[in-house]
Amino acid sequence: MTMTNDNVYHIPVLLEETIAGLNINPNGIYVDVTFGGGGHSKEILKRLSPNGHLYSFDQDKDAEQNIVADNRFTFVRSNFRYLKNWMRYYDIEYIDGLLADLGVSSHHFDAQERGFSFRFDGDLDMRMNQRGTKTAADIVNEYTEEQLANVFYLYGELKNSRKLAAAITRKRSERRIYTIGDFLEIIKPFFEREREKKEMAKVFQALRIEVNQEMDALKEMLQAASELLRPGGRLSVLTYHSLEDRIVKNFIKTGNVEGKMEKDFFGNINTPFKAVNNKIIMASTEEQEKNPRSRSAKLRIAEKKQ
Repeated sequence: MTMTNDNVYHIPVLLEETIAGLNINPNGIYVDVTFGGGGHSKEILKRLSPNGHLYSFDQDKDAEQNIVADNRFTFVRSNFRYLKNWMRYYDIEYIDGLLADLGVSSHHFDAQERGFSFRFDGDLDMRMNQRGTKTAADIVNEYTEEQLANVFYLYGELKNSRKLAAAITRKRSERRIYTIGDFLEIIKPFFEREREKKEMAKVFQALRIEVNQEMDALKEMLQAASELLRPGGRLSVLTYHSLEDRIVKNFIKTGNVEGKMEKDFFGNINTPFKAVNNKIIMASTEEQEKNPRSRSAKLRIAEKKQ
């Protein structure tokens, strides 16, 4: 596949920094839990010897068009929350590094029929895994008013979450909400013109997170990574919003997603990791100009303690 097609599907963010963070051992076993357009995976493969191996996960069938023909590569069409099960399936006891780019591929925002963006009309879908049963329309039409308010508040950090939920439940009692157009008609009046796009993006983010159970999947994947990484193995994670970043930060600092600190006899925090970069790595001004979606990216790198 040519580079042009890669770019159409997804431009990898902080590519050099993310790969450098893995400190790749050419003979090692690596996992890219977010294959997408294959940009990060191809860079890892460039650094592996014939004895190294890369397992790449993606639950979206569209990502299969980017599969690399390479004996050192295995594509796993699955949600990364099942990382541990799949590694057991492939008889892998330990891995040397794991990369996660938690951003949504440009492809998803640009594919009208997938329902991820309010730029197009279409079905309210938002499933990363097309085999999944629950769509954004199901949530909007079937969740209670309180459940909807919680989704918007927790995952979109929207202050008017209760008003939004009330308006949605009122409208759906008249007729089912099927399309993005129907949905926008309900929520648009709640946002001031100058902040409209930003606020609507938060609503769509909240629904997408709920549809795909992203927070639960992230927590399960991090726990599995902690168990699978061998001492000295690296974790390189790109996050794009505060909720994800908080989970990853807590996990590296304390070894658990809640951030509960447990200390040993000497007062040291019990965590299986040490942070490689104490200051988060962000995209350069140049990269942000070329790829606006890199603006909110934060890279955290950690090493499993010896």
